[in-house]
Amino acid sequence: MESVANLPEETIARNRQPVVQTYELSKVYRTGFWMNQKIESLKNCTLTVYQGETFGLLGPNGAGKTTLLKTLLGIARPTSGRGLLLGRPLGDRTVKQRIGYLPENAYYYDSLTGWEFLQYTAGLFQIPAAVQRHRIPQLLDLVGLAQSAARKKQLRQYSKGMVQRIGMAQALINDPEVVFLDEPMSGLDPMGRYQIREIILLLKAQGKTIFFNSHILSDVEKICDRVAILALGELICTGSLSELLGNAETYYIKGKGGNPDVIRQRIPDLEFQDEYWHGHLKGDPQDFLASLNLMGGQIVALSEARTSLEEFFMQQLKQRGILTSR
Repeated sequence: MESVANLPEETIARNRQPVVQTYELSKVYRTGFWMNQKIESLKNCTLTVYQGETFGLLGPNGAGKTTLLKTLLGIARPTSGRGLLLGRPLGDRTVKQRIGYLPENAYYYDSLTGWEFLQYTAGLFQIPAAVQRHRIPQLLDLVGLAQSAARKKQLRQYSKGMVQRIGMAQALINDPEVVFLDEPMSGLDPMGRYQIREIILLLKAQGKTIFFNSHILSDVEKICDRVAILALGELICTGSLSELLGNAETYYIKGKGGNPDVIRQRIPDLEFQDEYWHGHLKGDPQDFLASLNLMGGQIVALSEARTSLEEFFMQQLKQRGILTSR
């Protein structure tokens, strides 16, 4: 079955139900001593996230990512525009039982142990004690805090990475349909980041929708079906990685020798420079390399032609004057 990441956006729309929808969503904050200054944190954001996909929201500091997430959750009210979450207007209390949320800089009751904190969170969702007895140890194991020392420690004794992990556990305590994660990799070492990526992929395999902000573009590139870039409150672009970055099965290839007519059949943009030729090869390169070897040709360089998400991200900011080149 073809991955969602390889499908055009209109195909996803036909096959999946929208979970998050915003229409011209804007948020203006008033500041200053007399509250007479305005900061437009979101500017006419129109966005759709579909059921079962992992959606990454990218942007520099101060772009409005957390504001958008809080507006979707009903923590902040939009100044104008409207939106839907699970088919209900933003802020509707009936959907709160169906969503999970990991804040970026959360404060938890640090006198509680990890187990007690999850019990407290489960109580807010009115989860029966019998269900808690099974779910809490499962979640502690999922986030790597199952060892007795970690589960019995007070949260004030947790490292930043451990606090982030227990935060992920509380975001999943109610078995939510949609999970909102604000910088979920923050403060984690490489092993912790790997575990969070694996958890997100597991949630996706269970059919859950994941919406998260992140500065770690390499992680986003590995796990997201679609991404959006937000800068100065405006959505710059939205799409799957293949739509934004190009097809991953295209390679830049450079070599010498061989039959130019045969080579051109696989490399339509073939160009020559001195004794070398170069161009772009589509599809699996293995059979081409084998045939080139039979022709007495030689490969000098072979690399993926698709730009990285980080390069694309920087290009978009530079084009809009948000990031200047030196």
